[in-house]
Amino acid sequence: MIWLQFAILLGAILIGARMKGIGLGVMGMIALALYLFVFRMRPAEPPIDVMLIILAVVSTAATMQAAGGMDYLVRVAEKILRSKPSMITLMGPLVTFAFTVFAGTAHITYSLLPIISEVATKKRIRPERPLSISVVASHLGITASPISAATAAMLTILTGEVKLANILIVCIPACLVGILLGVASVWKMGKELEKDPVFLEKMKDPQFAADIDTDSAKDQAPLKPGAKASVIIFGVAVLLIVLVGAFPSLLPHFPPGAPNLSVSANGTIKMAAVIELVMLGAAALMLLITKTSTTDVAKASLFTAGAQAVVSIFGVVWMSATFMEANQVAIEGALGNMVRSAPWTFAIALFILSMLLFSQAATTKALMPLGVALGIAPPNLVAMFPATNGDFVLPGYPTLLAAINFDRTGSTHIGKYLVNHSFMIPGLVGVSGSVAAGFLFAHLFW
Repeated sequence: MIWLQFAILLGAILIGARMKGIGLGVMGMIALALYLFVFRMRPAEPPIDVMLIILAVVSTAATMQAAGGMDYLVRVAEKILRSKPSMITLMGPLVTFAFTVFAGTAHITYSLLPIISEVATKKRIRPERPLSISVVASHLGITASPISAATAAMLTILTGEVKLANILIVCIPACLVGILLGVASVWKMGKELEKDPVFLEKMKDPQFAADIDTDSAKDQAPLKPGAKASVIIFGVAVLLIVLVGAFPSLLPHFPPGAPNLSVSANGTIKMAAVIELVMLGAAALMLLITKTSTTDVAKASLFTAGAQAVVSIFGVVWMSATFMEANQVAIEGALGNMVRSAPWTFAIALFILSMLLFSQAATTKALMPLGVALGIAPPNLVAMFPATNGDFVLPGYPTLLAAINFDRTGSTHIGKYLVNHSFMIPGLVGVSGSVAAGFLFAHLFW
């Protein structure tokens, strides 16, 4: 019976992934309905905390975008990237990683990818190299960000055992090590651009050759008056969350009682509630100080992307959690001995599930509780946290497709066999390197 239930789960994920957008979420609900009414499985707790965090963070990031803050950040990044064009393969991923850590979402990198592609092309560096590792770096930034939904999910699962500072002190340096290893893996990837037959054929078109060397940095529209202020407010909010995460004693403490979404049983305020409060408070300040319209916020691309993420995570995590809880004994029996003797093998399970779910937060929420049930030590679970970045394997994630579309030379591509694409090598190297470094830093800093 478990194999039939697993086939339904896998089928819902695969069909939902092909539908894109809210597809994962709605197909997850179809599978959940089958679990409830056909198999009579008890439904698990829906991932309300993760959904609320996504809504709060994305709403604040969208407010910053509507206020012009995103344009300001992109121009700062553009100056950095154009200052050392010969080092774009190194600078590109470091900038996208930093942006994702700051904003808590990889969707912020859409504005950076065309700049990275243009700088590389002008310098006649194969754009596939910086673009591929930059996309991977932006995904790794999610598991190193203090305000990402995935990080918040880790905190809710490991409540009382792991603080935000524990995750950041391990995952930030670990992911940076993985990124540097990924940079090394793509430094000489593919043919040099000036020897690439596809690029040389394109250059025979005079219009294409002229467009390639056109400077797109000119004639930029002026920034909105509140652009810089919105970035400062967002930055202060992020720092405040990090500060509270490092020093929980700063928060008020209440008498022990029945837990809810905001307060734990021991009377401490949950980190998820802190993130939601601080982020939406920052959004309110942005609206008041920058005079940004709430209508513009609702129309921002980040807000739309966040709404899709909420629906997707709602359905797919609820479905996955229901399957896991109903079959927990069987799953623990199958994986228990292997994981207890070699805890690192649990990272493989995280990686495989993230390939299918296309979400670090969904993977964390669905599978990390199993790691706790199997008795894996919290430092090891934190070390394996970057393994949830397997969403590059099947080239359907929006950031991958955007990078391919922004590369006018055609060097960034999806291969004939689907998985032999530009992101596979840097992705495998970056994620595996991050996990390995995570175990090292968890041992040193815990």
